[in-house]
Amino acid sequence: MDTAPAQDLQLTFRDAADADVPALVALIESAYRGDSSRAGWTTEADILQGQRTDPDGVRKVVEGPGSRLLVVERDGALVACCQLEHRGDAAYFGMFAVRPELQGAGLGKVVIAEAERTVRDGWGVTEMHMTVISVREDLIAWYERRGYRRTGRLSPFPYGDERFGIPQRDDLAFELLVKDLV
Repeated sequence: MDTAPAQDLQLTFRDAADADVPALVALIESAYRGDSSRAGWTTEADILQGQRTDPDGVRKVVEGPGSRLLVVERDGALVACCQLEHRGDAAYFGMFAVRPELQGAGLGKVVIAEAERTVRDGWGVTEMHMTVISVREDLIAWYERRGYRRTGRLSPFPYGDERFGIPQRDDLAFELLVKDLV
């Protein structure tokens, strides 16, 4: 397990390219689904099985207008990623993944701070939005410690659409979290 403090990591941030799609899908899947995800704390393996994303979903983010998939590398190796989408005065933050064996060392804090700086400086947005599965209390608490607030606005989980996974419980919904960037 790599436990170097995040501030000691030599990180490179760049926009994803089409050639990155297979590695990005593997990273996202490893952070959230299956046994490999249990090495980190962001696993959804107990509430969702099946896939988290697929090459088409990642490619849509990479190629979409007003959308970026930020790749984070250390020594040329993919260690994290996140989706940034321009939505008027706000940006949407999603598809956030950190390699499971690197979770808990502060890398996620560095990535989210860079994502916020990127959209504030590049797009001039005043808010960052994201949706989190409402039963993920530990993950929501992590975002709250970064300045995000719960809105209480829920949207339904897409039950029956296996592109988003196979739910293991019947009480899943997405909650909108918001952070002011000004």
